[in-house]
Parts: sequence; structure tokens; C-alpha cells
Amino acid sequence: DAELGSKRLASMPDRVTNTITKTASGNILYRPTVINCFTGHMKSMDDWWAQWKEFMFHTTVIDGKTPSDMLQQIKRSKYPAVSVEEERISLPLQTMAGAIFDAILVHMMMTIEPDSWQNLRTDMCNALNLKKNDKTLEILENEYSNMDIVFLQEVAASFVMKARASAVLSSNFYILSPDKQSRSNQNSVIMLNKAKFGLNEINDVTSELVFEQESMVADGDIIAITTKDYLLASFHGDTNGMATIPVVRAVQKLHQSYSNLKLVFGLDANTYEHAKKGKTQDVLEFAKEYVRLGLTSCWGDTPDPKNHTTYNARTFLQPQLNKAAKRSEFLTKGDVNPKDFILFDRGAYKVVRTTKDNTGKKKFIENHIFPTLDFPSDHGILSTHLKL
Repeated sequence: DAELGSKRLASMPDRVTNTITKTASGNILYRPTVINCFTGHMKSMDDWWAQWKEFMFHTTVIDGKTPSDMLQQIKRSKYPAVSVEEERISLPLQTMAGAIFDAILVHMMMTIEPDSWQNLRTDMCNALNLKKNDKTLEILENEYSNMDIVFLQEVAASFVMKARASAVLSSNFYILSPDKQSRSNQNSVIMLNKAKFGLNEINDVTSELVFEQESMVADGDIIAITTKDYLLASFHGDTNGMATIPVVRAVQKLHQSYSNLKLVFGLDANTYEHAKKGKTQDVLEFAKEYVRLGLTSCWGDTPDPKNHTTYNARTFLQPQLNKAAKRSEFLTKGDVNPKDFILFDRGAYKVVRTTKDNTGKKKFIENHIFPTLDFPSDHGILSTHLKL
């Protein structure tokens, strides 16, 4: 049901409650479902339902709140497919939709492969999820520890803690995250090389950003800082990319208040090669706008729409079923798009080179599906050498 997907009735509660890392106990909490690393055992549908209700309504996460208390209202301003009435009742509505979604998946697994599916899930979680932070840190430590600036997006709080505990990264970088953390645990982060920047020159100016619609940007989506010479920002856009242009406008407007500083802006723009007008952000339309604002990118003024930085497709084991793709639909329904950019003032720098990486070894294999067991991100890494 495409409409169910566009309303986020199943995906929003999944985003908030699937895996909860910020807890009073310090332990990670997993909702009893097929699509996470839940470690309990589901003996039957009735057993699953009892565990699900206990988790959602009776498990304390932090400050006396349960997972159901963490759900957020689905606002029409961000998801226009939602009706006025659906926005009003969006908390109980998404609770019900999330329960139905989980029930369907558990029923499917119990029917198709009742004896082995839970063991298979455990094996996959160990390879792709539970060790994701460790693998990401390994890539940063081994391949990117000499960078001057690193922009990260959709970063979990647990990853920031591990990065700051890393001997290599903590000795090389100041690791900066937003003062107001994302409720969905997806934060934008900036890492600054200690050999190039001083701690005393860094100021967080995120609160000075003014957006056309405040509801388009959630806490943690963006961080903006100033140093002695730079205004730096890191941002991850909404899935459809419709917030990307307004955010770039807001950052450039802030830049006017710091006109003596050079802007460098790393972002997951969520732009598309084949956009749907009014629904997803076309990459060339995005480029026209950043050029109009006096900026250019690591891909120049006119990026190649086929220069993809994502190459993956969703299976049916996830809450946005309208985005699921059969193998034969990979290129048409998969996420094969030019989504990632580094923006900066036009004329301020010469781009010496820009490279992509989807292997974790500073190499990019075109038409290669990722993430993989060796590369945990669904976005490629961009590396740009700028020369004044």
C-alpha cells in the first residue's frame, strides 16, 4: 500500500522503537520483531504478542518512559499524505499499524521457516548490525584518519561514544555532535583534525539557523559550527530530499552572517536521478539552486545524474513496503541515485580530486550492491581534496 508507506504509519514507530540505544540501564533494547536483532525467542504468535505488549507499554527506557511514550506525532507539514484527522490521532494510529506490521512478519516467518528463521536472523545481525560500529570505526581509523574534516550523517549516539573512545580517532579528531540529539538516534556529526583546528576556536551555531518551516528539520538532522576560518555544516535530508533545498538556503543565509568565513557543507542530500515532481528532489534541480545561491559542489555546478553514491534495494522485510523491490525491479525501484555532496563557495577552492568508496578501502566498484559484510553503509564515502 503506497499510501500507507507515504504516511509513515508503520515506518515511523519502527524508526523510534526498533532499536533503542539510549536507556537508563545502558543496555540496548530491541522491539520483538523480525527486522532487528531481538535476542529473545518467539515460541508462537501468542508468545510474540505478549512480549510485544510488554516491551511497548511496560518496559522502562529512560526517565520513566516506555517505548510507546517515545512515539512522535506524524505531522502533515513533513508528510502531506497524512490527513488532518490522521495527524491528530497519529500516536495511537501508528501504534496499531506497527503492531499489525510486526504481526504479519512474525506470522510469515513462523509459517515459512518455523525452525530456522530466528537462528538465521542472529547470524545476519552479527555480520551486518551488531558489528557495524566496529567496522565503520575500522574504516575511519585505517583509511580516513588523515582527513582535515569528516562529515558524518545518521550517526547513532553509541557510535559517537565509541569514536571518542577510539585511540586513533580521539587523538586525531575533535568529534562534534549536536547539542540536541535526534530522538530517532540519527545525528549529523563533524570531525575536525586536531592538527588543523584548535578546540577554543570551535563554536556551535546550529541554533542560529532559521528554516522556512521548522518542522522540516528535526533535532540532530544538522550541525553547524564555526572555526577561525570556516563555517562548517553536516546534514542528512528526509528520504525524499524535499527538505534539502530549504536547508541549504538556511545554511547560506547563516553564512551571510559569517561572511568572513569560508563555507564547507557535507550532506546526504537524498537527491534522485529520476525524481517525481513535487515528491522527490531532482538532483539537477538541486544543483541549479545551489549554483543560484553562489555555491558549487565536489561534482561541479552540474553533477552527473548517473554518478551514483547509493546502490541498494529494500527487501520486503522492512516497514516501507511500497519501496520493496523484487530482484527484477532493482534498477527501477532500488535506491540507485546521486545523493551525496560536499558544497562550498564557488571560486573559493579548486577541486583537486573527488573519489568515492563503497569497499572501505578507498575504492569504488560501480554497479555493486552495498552495504556488504565488509562495507556497512548504504551510502558511499566521498573524499574531496580542495585547494585554496
